[in-house]
Amino acid sequence: MLAILLLFVRTLVALAQEGPSAQIMIVGFDHLNQLYNKQPQSDVYSPKKQAELTKLNDCLETYAPDMILVEVDPKEQGRIDSLYQGYVTGKLSLTDIEEGRGETFQIGFVLAKRLKHKRIYCADHYEATSQSLLAEGENIEIFRQGLQQLQGLARPLKKRVQQDSVSLYDYITRLNQPDLIMFTHRLFYNLPAAVMDGEFSKTATNTVDVRNVDKRYIGAEYISLFYNRNLKIYSNVLRYQRQYQGKRLLLMFGVTHVGVLQELYRANPHYKLVSPLSYCP
Repeated sequence: MLAILLLFVRTLVALAQEGPSAQIMIVGFDHLNQLYNKQPQSDVYSPKKQAELTKLNDCLETYAPDMILVEVDPKEQGRIDSLYQGYVTGKLSLTDIEEGRGETFQIGFVLAKRLKHKRIYCADHYEATSQSLLAEGENIEIFRQGLQQLQGLARPLKKRVQQDSVSLYDYITRLNQPDLIMFTHRLFYNLPAAVMDGEFSKTATNTVDVRNVDKRYIGAEYISLFYNRNLKIYSNVLRYQRQYQGKRLLLMFGVTHVGVLQELYRANPHYKLVSPLSYCP
């Protein structure tokens, strides 16, 4: 047994000494298509916001990713490939695409075209779980207070972006500050564990079968829904990177995904995490 353990330790040390085979930058977003509230200044197609997005694309371009991976399910890869080819060849503009206001298109398509990429990669695993799914239980106030704190920070900031008093560039860089990433990560992957002996909401959005959850550990079950989705996203990215041998990956996902994905990549010696703030201060 001791010999096996020593061999295992030596293997881990050898893997660590090999160094990372790829760099990975994870950029968190408040989905850009959700900013539009029918007011002209909230529209990413406004001249001001287009200039702000150009600034963001400029700094991400200096990272020079060779693979761009987005929050779209791999089942949609064929559709995204078709839209991207139409965009690259000039047959489509982003305004022709129904969801063209989103970061998949405003950042992913634009940046990939600049860098002459053949495609962008769909790396999501679509499972919808609402923040309000965890509805009741012992210590539910701990989770509710965390949600209120996040909403108290995020909603006024988002409103200022919609009103053009904060630039999109500054908004995205603020969302990717370590303190906000850590706060969001704690809220969805730590605090809910304190909630026990409860129920999930019967009306909140959720695409996962939760009929057999252990209600004694309702908060832990809630965390598992979010964590399971991110593990599958992580698997998708690993598969794509190995298949296409990318060396500088750019992942674009909602900000609630960033903390857990960072955690997974920090534990993997084959990847080196790169902060977007190193390129977009």
